[in-house]
Amino acid sequence: MNCPFCDINKEEPDRVLAEKGNTVVILSNPRLMKGHTLVVPKRHVEKLSQLNEQEKNELMNTIIEFQEKILDSVAEGCDIRRHYRPFLDDAITVSHLHFHLHPRHFADKLWEKSQQYHRRLFEDLSEEEKEEMKDALK
Repeated sequence: MNCPFCDINKEEPDRVLAEKGNTVVILSNPRLMKGHTLVVPKRHVEKLSQLNEQEKNELMNTIIEFQEKILDSVAEGCDIRRHYRPFLDDAITVSHLHFHLHPRHFADKLWEKSQQYHRRLFEDLSEEEKEEMKDALK
């Protein structure tokens, strides 16, 4: 297995912003915007449900800590994202669990290029879908 996050300290130590017992924080490369940061558990897992309680707590606390750092010194907003897409191969995505922290500014490049159109993607929730999803997600 060739995982870009498992050996980040050896491969690219200059990208590491912080290292804790179970978590590492790195600058994303490639990045979506200036200050794009990744919070990554050290243990290679694919889903949140695979973390133990200590790992989950440290991971969430580190995400909060770095979101606040971004808000204090980099940008007035910060998106936190996690993608789980096992249907994509590793050439497109990294299967090692990680969270993206995206510093955001009003009308930034991401907004201009794509997110201004997101409202068109939303649809009203139908009664049929509501009932279907309530049954499926109980």
